[in-house]
Amino acid sequence: MARVRDPAGYDGQREMILSNAAQLFAQRGYAGTSMNEVAAACGVSKATLYHYVRDKHDLAVRIAEEHVRRLEAVVEQVLREHATPQARMAALIRSFVAEYAMAQNAQRVLTEDVRFLREEDQQRIIGVERRVVAAFARTIAEVRGEDADSKLGKPMAMLLFGMINWMFTWMKPGRELDHEAIGEMVAELFFGGVRAVQVPPALATVELPDRPTPAREAG
Repeated sequence: MARVRDPAGYDGQREMILSNAAQLFAQRGYAGTSMNEVAAACGVSKATLYHYVRDKHDLAVRIAEEHVRRLEAVVEQVLREHATPQARMAALIRSFVAEYAMAQNAQRVLTEDVRFLREEDQQRIIGVERRVVAAFARTIAEVRGEDADSKLGKPMAMLLFGMINWMFTWMKPGRELDHEAIGEMVAELFFGGVRAVQVPPALATVELPDRPTPAREAG
């Protein structure tokens, strides 16, 4: 009799493997991480690891693609739930700060390691990423009262993503200034400029770094 797979157990183990692999890729880079190291980090044998993924390439594809499709789903939900362009834009900013906070490793794989994948996988993942950027660009154009194909929508969207991405190179978890407060600050800064940002209650007790810290040390 064929063995029946336990969906909950299989899916849980698979998520654990993807999470640990994403952390290793984020720390060491795709090229600098071996499947032996992934198996050791997961506490499983290499044979067990190959029961869940075909190879290292498959691991990176799953990490990047599942992450970017989750971001696309967040965009679609925000656009459905908020009526005005400004409400949508503010919700997009807050939601993406929260998502990046929970998936920093996967985000680094998406931004840094997709270039190592096969062309067809790159194009599929980048296609989803472009749809996410386009949704931000359209919303920014709407906030500005411009047509959806505004020349400023995409560059402003990319500047916004740069602000959010760079935040995780200096912000340390577990301090008083949390991701929710940062999300509000980013939204205020984006909408109103420097003068619009309000001081979060806990900010006075937080020491920020004197200089940015690289996401990954040079090896």
